[in-house]
Amino acid sequence: MTTTDVPTREQLVRRASELVPVLRKNSDWSEDNRRIHDDSIEALADAGFFRMRAPARFGGFESDTRTLVEVSAELGRADGSTGWIASVYSIPTWMAGLFPDHVQDEVFSTPDVRVCGTLSPSAMAAPVDGGIVVNGKWGFISGALHAHWQVIVAVQIAPDSEPMPVMALVPLSELQVIDDWHTSGLKGTGSVSTVAENLFVPADRVLPLGVIVQGQGGASGANADNPMYRAPLLPVASASSVGAVLGMARAAKEAFLARLPERKITYTNYASQAEAPLTHLQVAEATQKVDQAEFHAFRLADLVDAKNASGEQWSLEERVRSRADLGAVCALAKEAVDIFATASGGSSIYTSAAIQRTSRDVQAVNLHALMHPNTNAELYGRVLCGLEPNSLYI
Repeated sequence: MTTTDVPTREQLVRRASELVPVLRKNSDWSEDNRRIHDDSIEALADAGFFRMRAPARFGGFESDTRTLVEVSAELGRADGSTGWIASVYSIPTWMAGLFPDHVQDEVFSTPDVRVCGTLSPSAMAAPVDGGIVVNGKWGFISGALHAHWQVIVAVQIAPDSEPMPVMALVPLSELQVIDDWHTSGLKGTGSVSTVAENLFVPADRVLPLGVIVQGQGGASGANADNPMYRAPLLPVASASSVGAVLGMARAAKEAFLARLPERKITYTNYASQAEAPLTHLQVAEATQKVDQAEFHAFRLADLVDAKNASGEQWSLEERVRSRADLGAVCALAKEAVDIFATASGGSSIYTSAAIQRTSRDVQAVNLHALMHPNTNAELYGRVLCGLEPNSLYI
């Protein structure tokens, strides 16, 4: 068992802020090479960010959700791809804490272990003596190139039972990595595909997905009474994802204002863009959208933390509102970035202008199946109208 001093929220956010220069310096390399720079990964590890959702008995911080969001927002402000990777690692790391304790012993024996994962059941599992055999492929596996383990999801087909989605923990070394990450946004994340071919997974590294989605607890004895593990999966995943997106919106504002003193509006009489009333309206509107995105991000994080602390059951409306808040952060962040990008002029399309990358990154986020604003808003409205949800992912 490992013990460690647990840094406060303020200390962790300060560490993230201090990393902004080095993460920005490495962002061009990450974009060109379609993966996070090794130095950035090392910097995140040294700052303790891979331990934020690890159990305390392994030296983890067991940070609350609000801390996770605020740290990720600073990392996303530095570089969208790096912030995204840090956010994504936090979700399956939390999921690993739901497995039996001896499985956790194996996973968390690696210092600053990195666990990637997916919620898509794009593989099939067949029960065999002692476990399951998995075949299939998973796409968009952010962080796979630097991960030690992956949480996979598959549909288990047994002769005398209904198909059942399961999640399992497997070492990355047992999966084939397919370098297919050629994208317009979030290029630096290296979100490649992974493949399992007749992969045997021991039964103690397999859990029913439905139990985890419903927040009915996993198989861990040591974590059974830990408030961090009381929440259902989707609110945790939603809250864990919003910080990096909020950071992207803040980055766009920062990049715009940094260039503003040197810019004029071509083909007008404005020698300074800052003097134009149009600019005032654009900056005000975009900033208010960033503020609104922050409201939804923090409301979501605080809800997860409050429910964890109280132990109260989640209502259906609270579950779908978590998805709606996630979608609102994505939509508002994109709207803010679009305004700042539109106001940045033709020179902003050069790759040396930071805002063009932020525009592409936030667009990619908004296309993510779990984060898509339209999908999440429809789900929320459907339940508010008294209908049953049309998704198991709530």
